[in-house]
Amino acid sequence: MELSILDALQNLRTPFLDITMTSITALGDGGIFWIILACALLAYPKTRTTGLVVAAALCFDLVLCNGILKNLFARIRPFDVNTSIELIVNRPKDYSFPSGHTAASFAAVSALYFSGARKLWKVMLPIALAIAFSRLYLYVHYPTDILGGALTGIVAGYAGYKVVEMVRRKNL
Repeated sequence: MELSILDALQNLRTPFLDITMTSITALGDGGIFWIILACALLAYPKTRTTGLVVAAALCFDLVLCNGILKNLFARIRPFDVNTSIELIVNRPKDYSFPSGHTAASFAAVSALYFSGARKLWKVMLPIALAIAFSRLYLYVHYPTDILGGALTGIVAGYAGYKVVEMVRRKNL
């Protein structure tokens, strides 16, 4: 069923969407967009705590998603199952579940939410959703990889928030 969903999305393919989706997915490569966001937040005293929460969430996500879950589940990617698909991005070399792009995106957005950055998390959520969708469009993840990535990211976002709060309380 998941391959059917991915195959159906291939009917949406256009040169414009191909460029758009590869650009959107590039924002999530290595979590770079979210790392830059964390650095920008850390640069200003008013948003420094929020930046710490985002940075901590991204660290938790890296360990949980890429260090543990991908290797534990070792799910092969959809393009390795349906070899007739011609990828328009470089072939990811790691496992499919959960989606690292999605996990990092949701870790950052949930960190913003839990830390009380009410306006910013609402602005960043559509970017996270677009990155997640791009992974389906590009045929590099199954829908359940995206769901798993979102859940992993939310857990990491909450963990980042709790750790920073715990450290802040001890230092007060």
